Amino acid sequence: MSDPDVPATPCGELTLRTVAMPANTNPAGDIFGGWIMGLMDLAAGSAAAALANGRVVTAAVSNLTFLQPVKVGDNVCCYTTLERTGRTSLTIDVEVWVIRPSMSRQRIRVTKAKFVMVAVDPEGTPRPLPQP
Repeated sequence: MSDPDVPATPCGELTLRTVAMPANTNPAGDIFGGWIMGLMDLAAGSAAAALANGRVVTAAVSNLTFLQPVKVGDNVCCYTTLERTGRTSLTIDVEVWVIRPSMSRQRIRVTKAKFVMVAVDPEGTPRPLPQP
């Protein structure tokens, strides 16, 4: 039986995809949560930089939830959605799904979070986002 709170398919744009390797495991043999967080930060930064037309930095992460373990060999896919924009900031929703080859390529949502990214100039000072 499926959980009604878990969507059947990913939301947003596929922004980053990689394979979980043995070097990224924790002592229990699952993929280390910090490695997943790093991928999420890369995906949020990539999406935000494209929208900001330049450099962005991570200002905050909230609602980080690990839902399922990630296994060695999983295809890890980070999806991003722009939730809102401010004067200098963008809030990006990031969902991580895995495609698990050992389970007939079943797709499973494993992690989600919100990242606040701030557009900065070359000196690292916040700068206004470009206007459409």
